[in-house]
Amino acid sequence: MLFQSRTFGSGHGPHLLIIAGVHGDEYEPMFAIRRLVKRFETIAVRGRVTLIPIVNTAAFLRGQRTADDDRDLARTMPGRADGSITEQVAAELTPLIQQADFLIDLHTGGRLFRMQPLSGYVLHPQADILQRQREMAVAFGMPIVWGTYPFLNGRTLSVARDANVPAIYVEACGSGTFHPTAVDACERGCLNVATQLGLIDQPQAVPKVQWLVEDPRDQSGFMQMQHPAAVDGFFEPLVSLGELCEQGQPIGQITDACGTLLASVPAGERGLMLFQRAVPGVKAGESTGGILPLAYAQELDHLGLS
Repeated sequence: MLFQSRTFGSGHGPHLLIIAGVHGDEYEPMFAIRRLVKRFETIAVRGRVTLIPIVNTAAFLRGQRTADDDRDLARTMPGRADGSITEQVAAELTPLIQQADFLIDLHTGGRLFRMQPLSGYVLHPQADILQRQREMAVAFGMPIVWGTYPFLNGRTLSVARDANVPAIYVEACGSGTFHPTAVDACERGCLNVATQLGLIDQPQAVPKVQWLVEDPRDQSGFMQMQHPAAVDGFFEPLVSLGELCEQGQPIGQITDACGTLLASVPAGERGLMLFQRAVPGVKAGESTGGILPLAYAQELDHLGLS
């Protein structure tokens, strides 16, 4: 095995797979699952819960998003058993996702980005799976719930999509530092979902969802494509995470080393500043941040989630 896992429960009931460390520089979810290992040693489970604290061990030991083959595991699924290290990890993870009944994939913004806490899912073409994903994402308890274009491939969620496994992912914090509140939120959220699925009895206080946005547009959810830098330079954000931005409003700027303005970064649409580049050095074409499009906001009542 290229990664370690722990499974709890009898097997008589649904199987929930919870993973972290798909990227090697996203640390809070890894700590959260380490805590969950201890918690589940003392919890009665109806069914099974499998926990993988660090999927991408090679990237983790390198202290980078990727292993030394520079392949992004979140673009490499389902992988190849005879391929590079990342392809091998993908090939090992794929059947675990396919054989599960539910998936939670925990992330952060890593070294490069700061993220507003959110739980997300793909807009699955099968209505019952889509609704189950909505329910899981709301139960997790993050303030933002984000449904996006369903046909981005190479990801854990695309493997789950093709296997009809209800799946959510989570983003919380980032910027290469350690946020204890994000560890707490990931641990609590996983317990919330396990309770909502009937696997455990762990009453949890669930914060109210502030925004539920479902954006069906082509490539929505592909964060690395949003607001690309026009030139190489020094990126400076001009708004704060969570701030309401109007279309065309400057959300950042790129200067040279001495501060001369080279390019402005205007908001592509009206919405909340969802994520933001944390590393000032940027190359042309790299993402500087992204907007949560409020034009696609939904009411929980309308989706049967209240």
